[in-house]
Amino acid sequence: MNVVCVIPSRYESTRFAGKPLADLCGKPMIQHVYERVQQAKTVSRTAVATDDERIAAAVRNFGGQAVMTSPRHRSGTDRIAEAVAILGVKDDDIVVNVQGDQPLFEPSQIAEVSGPLLADPTLPMATLIYKIVRAEEITHPNAVKTVFDHEHFALYFSRSTIPYVRGGRLNVSYYKHHGIYAYRRSFLSVFTQLSEGVLERLEALEQLRALEHGYRIKVVETPYDSVEVDTPEELERVRGIIKGR
Repeated sequence: MNVVCVIPSRYESTRFAGKPLADLCGKPMIQHVYERVQQAKTVSRTAVATDDERIAAAVRNFGGQAVMTSPRHRSGTDRIAEAVAILGVKDDDIVVNVQGDQPLFEPSQIAEVSGPLLADPTLPMATLIYKIVRAEEITHPNAVKTVFDHEHFALYFSRSTIPYVRGGRLNVSYYKHHGIYAYRRSFLSVFTQLSEGVLERLEALEQLRALEHGYRIKVVETPYDSVEVDTPEELERVRGIIKGR
């Protein structure tokens, strides 16, 4: 059983077009992500899945592997499903999805998210969550909040603040979704055949498709936060962090 990492990457973005190729301290952002994936000891293979030749060319220029996929995919997971089929990944292998806009993620998080699937062959997918420490993220729609049961299976994901505290008199911990997923390869084939969920469409969150169709998602709390680059301003923040290191 191998762990294969695929990084979905597209050029078009409403808030920041071309961000995978944005210069980040002398390298395109996608290269930072790719190189951090390769630091993970559990990963046997890494590839970028894209529908844009500019991104594919940039990946090949720094020696990485790029897979061209259809521009019609509904989500990054659908794109990854096509990529692993092209790559010939086996059904019992584990596929890890690392977002191409998280250039500061910790390589050890790949082991964190794939661990439950390695331990339990019945689990279809897992993802990471992080306890929110920055108060502004509790209400910010870009920080997706998560609630889960006593066995750490997700109950819901939302851009709204969940749980809602009635009366405001109780202390509560809030958790945000950290967009790294692990899937069993065989489940990816199932996922692409599922119809788009109503909640998925309303919240614009692809993981809700799995929940709406009755599949469980194991959530793993990670001690590491990560900055997602959705705007040029966030790219500047990441530049400052890298320079500070």
